[in-house]
Amino acid sequence: MRTVDVGQAIDEGRWTGYQKLLIFGTALTIILDGVDNQLLPNAVPTLIQEWGRPRADFINALTIGPFGMMIGGLIGGILGDRLGRRTALLGSVMAFAVLTLAIAFVNSIEMLAALRFLAGVGLGGAMPNAATLASEYVPRRQRPFAVTLTIVCIPLGGAIAGELAAQVIPAYGWRMLFILGGVIPIVLALVLWKVLPESPRFLAKRRERWPELTATMRRIGHDIPNDVEYTEAAAASGTPAKSASIGSLFGPTFMRDTLALCASFFFCLMVNYVVILLLPAMLTAKEVGFTQPAASRALAMSNYGGVAGAILGALVIQRLGSRITMLGMSALAIVCALILTGTRLDPNDTLFLMVMLLLTGGLLNAVQTTMYALAAHVYPTDIRGTGVGFAVAVGRIGNVLAGYVGAYALDSGGPPGYFTSMAILMGIVFLSLAAVGRHVPRTMGEPARATAGAH
Repeated sequence: MRTVDVGQAIDEGRWTGYQKLLIFGTALTIILDGVDNQLLPNAVPTLIQEWGRPRADFINALTIGPFGMMIGGLIGGILGDRLGRRTALLGSVMAFAVLTLAIAFVNSIEMLAALRFLAGVGLGGAMPNAATLASEYVPRRQRPFAVTLTIVCIPLGGAIAGELAAQVIPAYGWRMLFILGGVIPIVLALVLWKVLPESPRFLAKRRERWPELTATMRRIGHDIPNDVEYTEAAAASGTPAKSASIGSLFGPTFMRDTLALCASFFFCLMVNYVVILLLPAMLTAKEVGFTQPAASRALAMSNYGGVAGAILGALVIQRLGSRITMLGMSALAIVCALILTGTRLDPNDTLFLMVMLLLTGGLLNAVQTTMYALAAHVYPTDIRGTGVGFAVAVGRIGNVLAGYVGAYALDSGGPPGYFTSMAILMGIVFLSLAAVGRHVPRTMGEPARATAGAH
């Protein structure tokens, strides 16, 4: 009888085409998560006109979705550790898809807010499970890139949402936007339920599911006999999967990193959602004068930058590690935000603004998306879903407050105050990331190290 350490086999194994296909399937769920997450901010300028309500009346509807995401991130991470990453991920996708579809039929801000909250629970549950699943499909040396490539699909989805809004709303109205945002994820979830396997590391701890694990390992490219015994020795915490809990994140081993990660997620999600929730509304205000399609494309530009920035950030992390990379990106984001404070917002001359939004969005999203890879690296297999989910859930508190912080900055300082708030928030992110102890080490071109294998 042969014994196989699943974690070691995957960490030191080849980066196969099948694994890349699995990452692609996981990434598709997050593209649609990103689309659905940014539909409402793009629709608000039209709703203001159609329903005859001021921008301030929509702040609660905009911020209650992230509140649902906070709850969903926490619940989703725990369910991922207990029921499986795949089950929790696809269940979350189905939940946010059905509820997004229902938004197409509302006629009041109150009902809009209620459905947005419930959809947010599903949206929040998807991301930590996608990050965890992606991290557990691939070898250690590819882990930061695979996780970031998955989570970078959030701004990619946001860019698609902006382009869809610019095309669909003028031609078919805002309701069609939400119909598309609901139907497409439902179809995808049903397809992926058939083809996406569970995490091998999760299955290793459940003997009754070893035949399923054997089939997956063989497809990855490992020669596995029928009478195999599986272990997962790389799980450093010693915590049984069924007893994974939030309390284990605050033991002496992980407390410092848990607190630093929570602060990093809190302020980075806040600054990203200051952009996402209020950029279209700010640009379409009377004193600025952008049209709804132009404002949606400005938000899309920020998201396009986020896609490129996150991928480049993940590649640099593999060469330099996450500490110098993420701190450097945070510092550059502060500089870009300060430049934007002095930028003239002219609807007839948008080139410089769009370039700066591309750069700033690239840096903000790069820091945010690589943060998932950092969190997945900090925690071992047994509590990885719970750890990532908890950090994201705390971050969602900042996400919830972003609408109010951004609105206050706009009301008190106009566009310059809005951009200044971004610089201040990224300064706090810089300090929080500097406090993380277990940063991702440099891996590209170096042999795998035992310390990295402990995570």
